[in-house]
Amino acid sequence: VNAAAGVPALRRTGLALAGLDPSRDVPPFAARTFTRWWRDRPRTRGAARKVVLWPDTFTNHFAPEVARSAVAVLEDAGLEVVVPPGPVCCGLTWISTGQLGIAKRVLTTTLATLRPALAAGLPIVGLEPSCAAALRTDVPELMGAAAHGLSGSVKTFAQALEEYAPHWSPPVLDREITGQLHCHQHAVLGDAADRRLRAKAGLSGEPAGGCCGLAGNFGYEKAHADISRAVAADRLLPALAAAGPDAITLADGFSCRTQIGRLTDRRPIHTAELLARALSGDAGAEPAGGDA
Repeated sequence: VNAAAGVPALRRTGLALAGLDPSRDVPPFAARTFTRWWRDRPRTRGAARKVVLWPDTFTNHFAPEVARSAVAVLEDAGLEVVVPPGPVCCGLTWISTGQLGIAKRVLTTTLATLRPALAAGLPIVGLEPSCAAALRTDVPELMGAAAHGLSGSVKTFAQALEEYAPHWSPPVLDREITGQLHCHQHAVLGDAADRRLRAKAGLSGEPAGGCCGLAGNFGYEKAHADISRAVAADRLLPALAAAGPDAITLADGFSCRTQIGRLTDRRPIHTAELLARALSGDAGAEPAGGDA
């Protein structure tokens, strides 16, 4: 897939045949998924509190470095990270397209996999805001009693650090940030914990308001290409342009990072990546011009 997507003529033809915007890039699949990395990694045990890291499809297959970074930070904060023992999916792709029968079948398997963790009262840490929002609201609404205990267990990365490692202090960076707050986080999950985490890390500035315009597959569809760019141009692109050249570009949503990377020369990163780099002493190694 990556090889074909890397040939411009094949990529444009394939996207056009699928009714997608041929000017878009196809996100490359990672050479090694997060879950494969996790299976091969030596286990660490003995921490006072366990948290379940949710390996959403986007992170697992396209951005495993985000989940690896989250593991590093959560463990530095004194938490023991566990990962579901089998494949899991929030079902959002099926829910958002009205394919509720398929969604229920997928979620029945997912909830069976999560049942021991939910019974033990373990928090579910979501790195991708759209998936975390689905787990907190859509899945309980669709699955009813079968999803008992799920909604209250779902935490964002920042919420997990604040609630379960309250005495942990992030590395202090003293840097300006810009970027994009994911729409699902704004509407469902909230970003108060993220604001407090950034303040503790010495990060000034705010992510842009509004929407990045990609919205999953919406911005990839040829019929919506112009709308997608217009939405980005409303608030996101001006905010990025106004930020200092050395500002770090934060965007926890895969769609937001994809849109920013496509429409600007900035290289956005997830909050977990930034903190993991800082812990390893590499936080100041981002190229200038907002690349991080």
